[in-house]
Amino acid sequence: MASASLSSNIPSRAQILSLLRSLLRTARQFPDYNIREYTKRRAIDAFRHNQNLTDQASIASAYSDGKAQLEIAKRQAIVYSLYAPNIKSVMDLKL
Repeated sequence: MASASLSSNIPSRAQILSLLRSLLRTARQFPDYNIREYTKRRAIDAFRHNQNLTDQASIASAYSDGKAQLEIAKRQAIVYSLYAPNIKSVMDLKL
């Protein structure tokens, strides 16, 4: 009975990839280049670090940590958009 409830908490491959896409989509919402690139790099690095996890409990834990990070990133994107500087970064300028 305990194994049935444990297996329902394990995210599928599609759910994990959806979480990565959501993190990258949220990263694009940051108006500042440095914050945007840091958020993307952090998400990709975390997924690469956890790609070899085989223990179901650690996979579920990493997934729930990722969901928590997504919620934090969404809130931060809103806050950063409210207080975004008027000057664009050199990296954002179109030449």
